[in-house]
Amino acid sequence: MNRLKLFVVAACAGCLLVGCKEKPKSNDIIAPKPVKEVQTGPVRMQEIKQSREVDWVGSQYKIEIVRSADDQLALTRDESGKKYYDNKIEMKILRKDGSQFFGRTFTKVDFVSYLDDNTRKDGALLGIVLDKAEENQLRFAASVGSPDVLSDQYVPMLLVVTRMGEVKISKDTRLDSGAQEEEYDEGV
Repeated sequence: MNRLKLFVVAACAGCLLVGCKEKPKSNDIIAPKPVKEVQTGPVRMQEIKQSREVDWVGSQYKIEIVRSADDQLALTRDESGKKYYDNKIEMKILRKDGSQFFGRTFTKVDFVSYLDDNTRKDGALLGIVLDKAEENQLRFAASVGSPDVLSDQYVPMLLVVTRMGEVKISKDTRLDSGAQEEEYDEGV
């Protein structure tokens, strides 16, 4: 009987040793196969809101600019043919007391006379940003071009708001040819 107990205890100990043995580790990594995104419709560029205060003509002004995709405008596409919604850019210039000095919504159409055929058709209004406040005008840099954020294809533009609220738009030739003089299309 003692031999039977000893045999059972030895068998249990053997099972424990075999059961607790560490399994060999593998360096193989199993990951799921990447799934390619399928575009189901036009892409919206990211909405951008910016606000900046500036001293101009002896007073403090606040400039608010909001870029958003507009599904009412014609669709545009990038170099690879991917479709995008074009953008509209709302600009407000507010006086120190909060009253509005200037307000307008810009689209690519405002800049179209300065664009080549390809940019007219496939470009989007990319942005408007304050460049500097001069004596009688606020100068903005604007751009129209490929809606793909990785692309560097764009047309640089100048947009000026005078102290009387007039808008002047021109192609920015300073980068291309180093030109110092700019011509503005009056009253756009």
